[in-house]
Amino acid sequence: MFDVIVIGGGAAGFYGAIHMARTNSKLKIGIFERGKNVLSKVKVSGGGRCNVTHAEFLPHELIKNYPRGEKELLGPFHRHATADTMAFFQDGGISLKVEEDGRVFPESDSSQTIIDFFLSEAEKLNIKIFKNYQAKEFAFIENDCLWQVTTKNKHYYAKKLLLATGSNTRIWKQLEQMGHTIIDPVPSLFTFNSDDPRIKGLQGVSAQAHVAVMPKEQYNTNIGIELKSNIAKEPALVSEGPVLITHWGLSGPAILKLSAWGANLLHDHRYNFRIIVNWTPEYSTASMFEFLKHVKEVEPKKTVLKGQAVEVPKRLWGKLVKAAAIDSSMRWADTPNEKLKNLAKQLTACSFKIHGKSTFKDEFVTAGGVDLREINFKTFESRILPNLYFAGEVINVDAITGGFNFQNAWTGAYIAARAIATDD
Repeated sequence: MFDVIVIGGGAAGFYGAIHMARTNSKLKIGIFERGKNVLSKVKVSGGGRCNVTHAEFLPHELIKNYPRGEKELLGPFHRHATADTMAFFQDGGISLKVEEDGRVFPESDSSQTIIDFFLSEAEKLNIKIFKNYQAKEFAFIENDCLWQVTTKNKHYYAKKLLLATGSNTRIWKQLEQMGHTIIDPVPSLFTFNSDDPRIKGLQGVSAQAHVAVMPKEQYNTNIGIELKSNIAKEPALVSEGPVLITHWGLSGPAILKLSAWGANLLHDHRYNFRIIVNWTPEYSTASMFEFLKHVKEVEPKKTVLKGQAVEVPKRLWGKLVKAAAIDSSMRWADTPNEKLKNLAKQLTACSFKIHGKSTFKDEFVTAGGVDLREINFKTFESRILPNLYFAGEVINVDAITGGFNFQNAWTGAYIAARAIATDD
């Protein structure tokens, strides 16, 4: 018999259990993890360094990083957010550092530092950890006002249940059968697949760019025949930031933001769509054409290939020059304006056909889960079932990459823990 059973031995499960035990030392708490290892997602986060949160300390700014959950998280972030998360780890003896892009990591650059801390705290607080304990079923027994959790061959009972199970379709199905509404999950963080020859062989090249996902009716059009045509239709989604060329296509923060904000839209399009990349965001196609004509006047004897006119990676410049049908030996002086127009379009309105996606590393994130209307965000308790609480990705909240998904897990787990531990 437990006071609380936590299903899910990940970030949210441990954070919640620790805060429960700290708030009320009399609670008997058990964490049930279906796998042989706990905290596996923490292990791979941030390339094995564990991106614990993001250094955005204002709740109204922090919520802007959540495509789903933006409105609902404002109140919770006023109660427990980035500064509280950082204090939690720092008070536990873990030194943290903030990188230039705002991501927060342990100074050790090792996720094992976080894992060891969680395990040490759990042991110190007498939290029981059960590995290879898959919760096959859970049910509320009304007469006894208890939750029954069934594993492979045994029933366990608890007064309260915290679900921190992440994107677990089996758990979602059970919740649906018990009356909850589940928003169908779709991938959220992923990269765009493209075999376009302009990026072939450029893996590892990164550039600051503006990226637009074009509306469906525009996917099969020839974008950019005229200088003004690239603004004829408003894009469905836009993002700006680093774009990384990979073996399979395009990745990097700008692409991952689009995948998060457009998770449902891109899923509806079966991941076949067109994007327009401006490799020089400070220029429009028209202003780039004027600039290239100026370069033609001041650098007449240099070849276009070697006389690079703008700050983009050198290998990318070479590919775009070739795509504009400019010969490698052609000098600026000999380049006709029509080809300069082509180059301007390649630099500012570079159209790519996307055909599929690839999961972002091991950090699989989904949009979907328990309908947010069925959760009390003052306690993270179910509005449908008594003494049932949620934390993390089990609910329909997800974020862009950069530590924001973990912050959602920490915040929900903390608020649920406080509600559980202080409830008479």
